[in-house]
Amino acid sequence: MIYNSTRDNNVKISAAQAISQGISTEGGLFVPQSVPTVTKDDIMAMTKMSYTEKAQFVLSKFLTDFTADELKYCVEGAYQEEKFQSDKIAEISKVNDTTYLLELWHGPTCAFKDMALQLLPYLLKTSAKKVIADKEIVILVATSGDTGKAALEGFKDVEGTRILVFYPEDGVSNMQKRQMVTQEGENVCVCAIKGNFDDAQNGVKAIFTDDEIKAHLAKKNMVFSSANSINWGRLVPQIVYYVSSYCELLAENEIEMGEKINVVVPTGNFGNILAAYYAKMMGIPIDKLICASNSNNVLTDFINTGVYDRNRSFFTTISPSMDILISSNLERLIYILSGGDDAQVNELYKGLKETGKFEVGKDVMDKLSQNFASGYCDDAQTQETIKKYFDKYSYLCDTHTAVAVKVYEDYVAKTGDKTKTVIASTASPYKFTNSVLEAIASDYSADDFEQVNELNKLSGLKIPTQLADLKSKQVRFTQSVEKQDMVKAVISMLD
Repeated sequence: MIYNSTRDNNVKISAAQAISQGISTEGGLFVPQSVPTVTKDDIMAMTKMSYTEKAQFVLSKFLTDFTADELKYCVEGAYQEEKFQSDKIAEISKVNDTTYLLELWHGPTCAFKDMALQLLPYLLKTSAKKVIADKEIVILVATSGDTGKAALEGFKDVEGTRILVFYPEDGVSNMQKRQMVTQEGENVCVCAIKGNFDDAQNGVKAIFTDDEIKAHLAKKNMVFSSANSINWGRLVPQIVYYVSSYCELLAENEIEMGEKINVVVPTGNFGNILAAYYAKMMGIPIDKLICASNSNNVLTDFINTGVYDRNRSFFTTISPSMDILISSNLERLIYILSGGDDAQVNELYKGLKETGKFEVGKDVMDKLSQNFASGYCDDAQTQETIKKYFDKYSYLCDTHTAVAVKVYEDYVAKTGDKTKTVIASTASPYKFTNSVLEAIASDYSADDFEQVNELNKLSGLKIPTQLADLKSKQVRFTQSVEKQDMVKAVISMLD
């Protein structure tokens, strides 16, 4: 399996190189030159496999320069039962005859990012031995909340790595912030920036291609890599749980072989829903991919019109992990839908950089409409949905999952499409306790940790140990910098 850059088809590298490097030198993202397929026999065989076995099978299709033993080491290290509160790793909860919630938050940081970021350190370590064995890897991360903690937890004290995380000072929940600033590990650093997630993400991307800081790293025998979903090693594990969910529904006789399902994903950076599209391209019978946004609905508008325009108001919402106006993984989708036209991708993203917008042509738009639908909801609708699902089904959604549920309900009302549907549930309600309590309770405490106890009494949902223990953990990181000072901060953290 060879990987190209979305901005230069002349780049041809191995999976190990793509994972180690993170992003191409000209700023493009690595994509597989072709998408491997699975047969009906493969799908049937996977219905009898554990999650780790399914992960090894799917990864073997994309990471062909990894041996079977290497892949086994990676997946068994990542998906240990003591790390996840479910022996299935990803749980499926049936809500009604057509709706299933794919719970991706039973890992160590209570968010879907664990599904990839418990695996990425193993993939990166194995890749580095193949291509950059003598260098220390510096993992540089921008986070809107969940990626930061999941990456910190995954890479803490991993030999041969350091991890630096930037987050928007006022753009994460109190619980998300507490998880990051109390992070343990000798090789970790966390820094807030005075700005939003897009500022953090743009700063990280600029640092990756900054010659001065690359020279600084070279003197220290260091190289950059990424734990954001711009790194193929972050995206490929996410394909696994969409493949796995179809196989599980089949094994439980909820669907028949070949029956198509829809998939709904709350997304800001487009990586999670792109992984579902890769599963579809592999041959998993997925019909519509429904993209759910909050008030920062740049993706909804793009899918409906073909125009991507980030020149709009930025909203800080109760679903902060989706507070994004520059969706990095959309570049991969456009590359795929354009038939691998790197010149077109370069032209579009040059326009985005210069004017803040671009518009795709009819061919891309037609393929987009065939595969994707979209919608969005505001904070009030998000909280109404949390209460509705809690009252009707005794099911407690976090603020991101509720966005997906609301968008799905709107889609069904508009189209009448009753296809069985998997909704990606991306975080524990306890990570956004204040907003969830506000939705279902008339009165509650102002203290974050007392709110956790109150939500537990109301819902009966078990409090994750890793969140309950945060109250007693020492705050280690208090630094906050202006967005234009991120380079200086990186140099300071590495010296």
